Amino acid sequence: MRQTHALLRFVVVLSICFTFSAFAENVDPASDRRDAQSLLRKIQAAAQKLNYSGTFVYQQANQMRTSRITHLLEGKNEVEKLEILDGKSREYIRNNDEVICYVQDTKTLLIEKRVTHDVFPAIFAASPAELAEVYTLRKDESGRIAGHECQSIVLEPKDNLRYGYKLWADKESGLLLRAQTLNEKNEVVEQISFTQISIGNIDRSRAKPSVTNTSGWRIENAVMSQVNLAGWSVKSLPPGFKKIREVKRMVSDAATTGGQSAQREVSQMVFSDGLAAISVFIEPGSHSRTEGSMQQGAMNIVGKRHGDFWLTIVGEVPSAAVRQVANSIEFKSK
Repeated sequence: MRQTHALLRFVVVLSICFTFSAFAENVDPASDRRDAQSLLRKIQAAAQKLNYSGTFVYQQANQMRTSRITHLLEGKNEVEKLEILDGKSREYIRNNDEVICYVQDTKTLLIEKRVTHDVFPAIFAASPAELAEVYTLRKDESGRIAGHECQSIVLEPKDNLRYGYKLWADKESGLLLRAQTLNEKNEVVEQISFTQISIGNIDRSRAKPSVTNTSGWRIENAVMSQVNLAGWSVKSLPPGFKKIREVKRMVSDAATTGGQSAQREVSQMVFSDGLAAISVFIEPGSHSRTEGSMQQGAMNIVGKRHGDFWLTIVGEVPSAAVRQVANSIEFKSK
């Protein structure tokens, strides 16, 4: 009996090997790459041009957050509502590039301009050809996500300075339904996935604010401006990363016992390879801070002094990439 089981296992394994071998021989790498790039273009277009509404879960390390998004394209205008469903209530209403955040517990309206276009399911801005310079693109398995038939695509990093990604797109519409961030061991370190999604024919009322009366609410305009941080430079960026913006903003610290929160000005340089981002935050030095590093899921953070300044380097990349950036930052005063 034992010999029979061993023989059966051998036959099964041998069959799998022959099947995989035949599959590998029939795959044309160039064709597979073209198919993958075509799917990426479809994913990009779907996030911007389709009407959809659904609930998704974001998982990072041991943290989970549930949100609901509704996206409508009305002529040339994009309308989007993002609701944070866990913890304190937050609701973001976007009309094109103007964003209003409804903070119900403090009865505050935060008004700002959108400076990033990488909110799920629109997670990247680079062209597929640009991504192919630093990632190996290939189609992978099919499966079902939130009741929809999906095709997955894998982006394997060509170096150890970025993570890999596995993206699942609805076969019919191309809408991205799941995005997984993979480390060097091919383990999922971060994931964002729809648990329920409706595509097309979305009621306009779903994108309206749930708060109908904001009389007496405090209005705060985000003080953020484009700047030229000419004195600052990063001499050793990971391949494919480019500077995409430089801004200055006012950041509020936690409220004191008197209820007042101090504000401080922070400069920010943002670099991206079209999918992952690295930010360098610059502010006047603080003697109360301790240099060091930490990791949270796919996010790596380094804090260090640089002359009279304090730098915080934050990246959705492996620690080696964040350290490389942190160690190559230079400042030349005028």
